[in-house]
Amino acid sequence: MHMPTSAQNALHPYVLSAHRTLDIESLSLLQLKFNIGDSFIQTVDLFHRTVGHVIVMGMGKSGHIGRKIAATLSSTGTPAFFVHPAEASHGDLGMVTSSDTVLAISNSGESDELAAILPLLKRLGVPIVAMTGNADSTLATHSTHVLITHVEQEACPLNLAPTASTTAQLAMGDAIAIACLERRGFQATDFAAAHPGGALGRKLLTRVSDIMRTGASIPIVTSNMSFLEMMKLMSASGLGTAVAVDEIGMPTGIFTDGDLRRELMRGTDLIHAEPQTLMRSNPKTIYAHALAVDAAVIMENLKVTSLLAVNESGHLAGILNSNDLMRAKVI
Repeated sequence: MHMPTSAQNALHPYVLSAHRTLDIESLSLLQLKFNIGDSFIQTVDLFHRTVGHVIVMGMGKSGHIGRKIAATLSSTGTPAFFVHPAEASHGDLGMVTSSDTVLAISNSGESDELAAILPLLKRLGVPIVAMTGNADSTLATHSTHVLITHVEQEACPLNLAPTASTTAQLAMGDAIAIACLERRGFQATDFAAAHPGGALGRKLLTRVSDIMRTGASIPIVTSNMSFLEMMKLMSASGLGTAVAVDEIGMPTGIFTDGDLRRELMRGTDLIHAEPQTLMRSNPKTIYAHALAVDAAVIMENLKVTSLLAVNESGHLAGILNSNDLMRAKVI
């Protein structure tokens, strides 16, 4: 497929438009840094002290940004949710309690729907943080703290469509969320707990016991089993592994497909061999309560595809294969 040259791309009107948009929005973000001061510090402290939720409100494009900010706050340790200002006037204001804090977003600061509920919020004694581009607006005047997200111009050539202003709002929301995260000492494990379905959640929450094979799925060799019977057991399990345990259930040995190849190369008379004599002693184990991602690291370092899982007493609890890790999307 023919690709246009860099010189041709640089002159394309779409590219020029995109560059202009990014330049305007980048400049807006750089200027936003000068608005980070006492109000920002007080807002982070307020959000940290909030016993209930941070209730985010906004109309139109500010509302869309508000939904994202609420989601980001929630996923980084600051419980939050979005309430539509228009719906708040028709019953949803009951979702706000005196233990909450409101983050109200409006570029103009003159949103009628927000202005209508400000007296009710103040009557509840709810702290209000305004995020606005107008420091002299109705919203700013009636708020406890004011975060200024003023931009010199929108990326829209008509200076009408919210573009740079919403980018500034979104960035300010991210800045608050990250500052709150650091204030709370939020860790990767906390993030994983809020994202159990994500890749990080699987890695930091999935334990060996969650995905290991147990009971009859463990290919355990009995004392009277022949070599051929052990081969059938290994094939049926799909693990390419057989395990030996003592009379109290402690793992004593392991035999794998790799061991089979090595014994064949030695010329061992396998047909008449006793399985117990072929077992490698001191098999590698991992605690069943360990993280599955730790098992993956051990397998990689030892160049093995299976690990025996044991309980706190050292008794065999299960067996874990690299395929189990892949199915659980740990690796």
